[in-house]
Amino acid sequence: MDKPKPNRIAVVGGDSLAGREIRDLIASLKPAPAVVLYSGHAGDPKLTRDDEGDAVVLQPMTAESLAAVRAVILAGAADSSRHALELTASSATPLIDLAATLEDQPNARLRSPLLEPPGAAAPRAIHAIAHPAATMLALFYARLVKQHPVRQSVVTLFEPASERGQQGVHELQAQTVSLLSFKQLPKEVYDAQLAFNLLPALGTEAPLTLEQLEARIDRHLASLLAISSRAPMPSLRLVQAPVFHGYSATVWAEFETAPTAAELAMALASAQIEVRAADEEPANNVGAAGQSGLTVGDIRQDRNNPRAFWFWLVSDNIRTQAETALAVLREYL
Repeated sequence: MDKPKPNRIAVVGGDSLAGREIRDLIASLKPAPAVVLYSGHAGDPKLTRDDEGDAVVLQPMTAESLAAVRAVILAGAADSSRHALELTASSATPLIDLAATLEDQPNARLRSPLLEPPGAAAPRAIHAIAHPAATMLALFYARLVKQHPVRQSVVTLFEPASERGQQGVHELQAQTVSLLSFKQLPKEVYDAQLAFNLLPALGTEAPLTLEQLEARIDRHLASLLAISSRAPMPSLRLVQAPVFHGYSATVWAEFETAPTAAELAMALASAQIEVRAADEEPANNVGAAGQSGLTVGDIRQDRNNPRAFWFWLVSDNIRTQAETALAVLREYL
């Protein structure tokens, strides 16, 4: 039998946006496990500051330290995730990968427990946390098609700067200030002007393209739909939006029959989905900040197709990602 490990969790990249969110969620558990923050490299402890400006001490990663924890949550850069994989190869310590950096590993499993059938957990696997936009859309379709089968749908998804971590948020902030001060714009992340702008594609020198992110969301959404609802895969387009946090999406869906807006609202309303009525404030990504699940509003019939409707969806991407990781972590506590 394996010797029981202490109730301690490792978070690699604890100073990142996702790292801070998962730390806060772990702290809310009763009893809360001890959390040790690690940098992605060996050497001396590193003193840094998180996105809120709080001092954070990151311990160096070693095989011995990672073998002594219940699970390792990967919330940092890709190289730190790969380094953690190497260090845990002999200990079989479970890895929970928020950025899905390791999803191409043979024992990686895409995870989103809210959408999984019973018995889907794989204790020895690398848990690749599903992209938050894929989770948001899969939850939406899973509720919708239970009562109203969808023939086809189209999604335009608006990406926030926080999906690129602190670097993306800081660059959008710096671009905004630079534009108002008539200064040259920093473009290391987007290689384009994002401030006061919408981008269907990034600059040619951007380290990660919208097409690559769109392909990851497509892959994850297709997998989640296959295990949760069998809803038809929508046509999806990703657009970079000049907002700091939260996904927004406009969804067009054509149904097998002609439902009413009220019937669709009733079908969607659940513990994970808040539906806003026409006389309430419309859903927006600012209001979704820090909230669980997703909010749906502005449900309106297509004027040119009585069987089709438009929906507006918003969700806090960092919160969704962290809560999905926490649901996986509970399997080891």
